[in-house]
Amino acid sequence: MKILIIDDEDDIRAISRLALGRVGGMEVVEAASGMEGIARAVADAPDAILLDVMMPEKDGPETLGLLKADPRTAGIPVIFLTAKAMASEVERLRALGAKGVLTKPFDPMSLAANVRAILGAG
Repeated sequence: MKILIIDDEDDIRAISRLALGRVGGMEVVEAASGMEGIARAVADAPDAILLDVMMPEKDGPETLGLLKADPRTAGIPVIFLTAKAMASEVERLRALGAKGVLTKPFDPMSLAANVRAILGAG
């Protein structure tokens, strides 16, 4: 399974890469911005995308909108990463078309299992 991580924080990308790659046995590609992430999604055709909600320039919801608008990336499931775990925020992100929402900070040892669970659900 190939996962694209789109997050402007180097540390989050590094921890996610280790958690998904080494612990979870997944192939991981990374992008540091929404626009870079869209380009990587087109080029790498990941099985799923982990997308940070708060980023400069294009935030997560804007990036998701652009991914959904492009036929090449519209079908890729997106899981948001957010520090805002309020139920209303989770509902809002799901309403935008996210497959799921994971909160930061996350447990690196269970991240891959959580991603697989979200992708397997519905």
